[in-house]
Amino acid sequence: MASQRQLRVGEQLRHMIAETLQRGDFHDEILIDQAPGITVSEVRVSPDLKNATAYVVALGGRAMDEILPALNEAAPLFQKEINRNARLKFTPRLAFKADHSFDEAQKIENILKNIHGQT
Repeated sequence: MASQRQLRVGEQLRHMIAETLQRGDFHDEILIDQAPGITVSEVRVSPDLKNATAYVVALGGRAMDEILPALNEAAPLFQKEINRNARLKFTPRLAFKADHSFDEAQKIENILKNIHGQT
């Protein structure tokens, strides 16, 4: 179970990452094209606040195979922005992962629709 501090820092990092994506100051062509369509759904921070995992999803779920490596390569840029704007003792090391929770929610919704359709 995450502490209140972890949750608060995670939410703060989520906003900072989203703002950096919206500005689009990237050198990677993939991120230049795809950044506006990337949503940061959650950021989970380790108990010592030194590591953070950002869960992202691309609009329409497209090009995640290209976007994730590009985001992980650009992680130092995000860390620099976090260091500049956050009041944290340590700047967390970022890792980006695909968020599959929307896919899981869709599967559950389809199962429920099928159950109601059979009765």
